[in-house]
Amino acid sequence: MSSPVSARALLPLGLFLVLFLGTGLWFTWQGHADAFYQLRAPIAILPAIALALWLGRRARPLDTFLGGMGNSDVMLMCLIFLLAGAFAAVSKAIGGVDAVVWITLSLIPSWLALPGLFLVAGFVALAMGTSMGTIAAVAPIALGVAQAAGIEPALALGAVLSGATFGDNLSVISDTAIAASRLQGASLRDKFRANFWLALPAALACLVLLAVLGGNSAPPQVTPASPWLALPYLVVLVLALIGIDVLIVLSVGLLLAGAAGLVFKSGYGLATFSNDIYAGFEGMFEITLLSLLIGGLAALVRAQGGLAWIAARIARFAGGHAGRRSGEVSIAAVATVTDLFTANNTVALLISGSTAREIAEKHGVSPARAASLLDVFVCVTQSVLPYGAQILLAASIAKASPLQLVGQVHYGWLLALAALVSIVFGLPRGLVRAQPAPALAAQAG
Repeated sequence: MSSPVSARALLPLGLFLVLFLGTGLWFTWQGHADAFYQLRAPIAILPAIALALWLGRRARPLDTFLGGMGNSDVMLMCLIFLLAGAFAAVSKAIGGVDAVVWITLSLIPSWLALPGLFLVAGFVALAMGTSMGTIAAVAPIALGVAQAAGIEPALALGAVLSGATFGDNLSVISDTAIAASRLQGASLRDKFRANFWLALPAALACLVLLAVLGGNSAPPQVTPASPWLALPYLVVLVLALIGIDVLIVLSVGLLLAGAAGLVFKSGYGLATFSNDIYAGFEGMFEITLLSLLIGGLAALVRAQGGLAWIAARIARFAGGHAGRRSGEVSIAAVATVTDLFTANNTVALLISGSTAREIAEKHGVSPARAASLLDVFVCVTQSVLPYGAQILLAASIAKASPLQLVGQVHYGWLLALAALVSIVFGLPRGLVRAQPAPALAAQAG
């Protein structure tokens, strides 16, 4: 039995975006300070879920919805959210964030704070292979640095999101890198080389831009703190750089933060520690609930043929235009649009991978180049998606609107620009070599 292909299946997600983004923009225009909290995302998604269940009423849609909610990637994200919230809450309560900020701003001038945050997040994500764990570890530090140096919090979080995207996209242990390489039949080494020459100019431009944006920051007003309280964060960063699993890293950090509070903070006891953990869980309630509901909705859209319809339309466009450039544009498009409708870069890769490989083979795009473009564009899309896990996590930690952060993820936009320039002009020429398409190769033989 063939899989369904239907544009109608995309309507529920479109309804969610209209309700969530439309309401937020309306209240922003009306001048509300908390415009995107007038209609909470978990409420805005409920009519979309109801519509998706009704559209799939003949095929046991509830089972599909529940299966999507229970997807292993979704469950992993939820665990990361909860542990990140607990670690951030405990670290802040014991003064650990203040200690890290004091150490950081004692070592570097305030105008280099933003590039420094980008580099720290980039190195951590490169080692961990996950942007989510990086944001969980570094975002609280960024908020403290922003407050001390007089930097706009959204700008500091944008630097962290940018660095996390940079490191995750280049990491050879990232799930997206592994999935993109395997799906396109490329080696991780070749995919890394293809990615590097796209990421390098974007990263350098981002560092310069962040230095300029942070150049007017005020001299930091930082109260000296016990360096011992920074130990949990330092251990988290070291474990991340070693490459330990993100759940283990956050669990160890949480236990160490509690131990540091018990030893070095007067009046901090086990009851306070447990209450701080729960307060951290509560702070992540909205994003955890939304992730579960988006996982279920994405599963319904996929099962009803919405994503297959997108892939078919892009493949048809690619089939009607010959040449490397049209093939690479089509690969970028299928990665971007699929991630828009799944809000999960790994799932987007798994869905779009086979279509992208067919396009690459037909248009003579090398496997490494196809894997690189797939990974780049799902990472770019995910990094600036206002309902994506990365921005939602950062927004939850900062208690900010997701749309405030979208325009501050400068690396994501610069990487997209670098990739598009590379596609248009075929750069770098030494790595972008169009392979002969199968039909042309046969004729030549």
